[in-house]
Amino acid sequence: MMKKLSADESKTLYALLKSEQSPIHEIAADFNSKFPRARHFLACSSLVLLLQDKKLLHSTQRMVAFAILHQTYASQKSSANPFINFIINTASDDEGEKYERAFILQLLGSDGSSSGKEFLKQSVADYIQGFDPSVHSFPQCEQLQQQYCDKIHPEPYNCLFKDGSVKSVVPDPDVPSGCDANSIEFDLQPGAKPKLGSGDREETVIGLLRNLSLEGLGPQWIRPLPPRLPVQEGELVWLNPDDNHELLWDYGMCVDTSRGAAVRDLIAKALKGPLVPPQQEQVVVELVNDPKLVYHCGLTPRKLPELVENNPLIAVEVLTKLIHSPEINEYFTVLVNMDMSLHSMEVVNRLTTTVELPSEFIRIYITNCISSCENIKDKYMQNRLVRLVCVFLQSLIRNNIINVKDLFIEVQAFCIEFSRIREAAALFRLLKSLE
Repeated sequence: MMKKLSADESKTLYALLKSEQSPIHEIAADFNSKFPRARHFLACSSLVLLLQDKKLLHSTQRMVAFAILHQTYASQKSSANPFINFIINTASDDEGEKYERAFILQLLGSDGSSSGKEFLKQSVADYIQGFDPSVHSFPQCEQLQQQYCDKIHPEPYNCLFKDGSVKSVVPDPDVPSGCDANSIEFDLQPGAKPKLGSGDREETVIGLLRNLSLEGLGPQWIRPLPPRLPVQEGELVWLNPDDNHELLWDYGMCVDTSRGAAVRDLIAKALKGPLVPPQQEQVVVELVNDPKLVYHCGLTPRKLPELVENNPLIAVEVLTKLIHSPEINEYFTVLVNMDMSLHSMEVVNRLTTTVELPSEFIRIYITNCISSCENIKDKYMQNRLVRLVCVFLQSLIRNNIINVKDLFIEVQAFCIEFSRIREAAALFRLLKSLE
């Protein structure tokens, strides 16, 4: 993939930066329509390089650039935005313009609510015109990072020699720090500060966009070819290898392949939908009579989530028989990473009372359950899942399956957050009784 913008892409991106009269949501839509998803990171990285030098863009262009950086990844979690750290650092920069910082804060706080949609309907020019600094407060950088950077994702592109490279944009030492960044004229009077013309500015920015590289200006590493080692006498034996191999007989040939055919057929049906009680009983009886049939039933770790959601009792029976299998850890990994549901909790709960599960597996599963409850947006589904998790945790605690001390703080915080729900309050009282 090209690591630079083409000439047409550079002009298109700069044209978007001059859309200060267009609504924010239309600018984001234009960006997504004119740049394919595979080029989003490159285009946004080029904007970041321009934004690092405050003299390159006008104030309105800078605000449009920040809107693109945020809205391009707005459909994901804020922490999944690879540029969230840069956005937050700019919002907490005390030397920055207050209207720019306030604009970024409102971008960070915009969501699907009516107020968030109304904010995205206005243009950058309208926002600056109606800006009132007295109604805005500016939180510290640490507070913003705690709110929006819970899990930082690695950069999609990271050059190995990035630390040894020179930045693609280097400030001109002949331009003093007091240069008017928004001037559109030349002033050649003696002693006057240099100003950048609009045509020159546009040509300069487009030229930078076309030539910026994510790798920066890296040093040229000299890699001489290593010398050839002398040939040793013992190496010549590989020119005429010994072909005297012993034949091994495959005792698996001609074995009855119909073994477990009935169980395989029922497991295949169980992956697509619930089995009727007689079919469930047949699977259980077959596995009890011959536990080794579980290795021939056609189930793989990748198919486990389908079996758990459609037939949790069959899933418990199969996992119980596979507990001593070398692949059991793969099944546990798939189970712990499944979306939380009533059936997955039922499977885990039954397994805890049937076999001895690794403590680390139970701990991670509980953490994922709590995280799922906190992240769900639908209040009805959230309340329902919180009740299920609380009942599940009470069962584990009363049966001494988990050590409460290992998860005390996390579970206690969960109970306090959802204390309005009766089951969470009951779980909180149970924790207090165990202190």
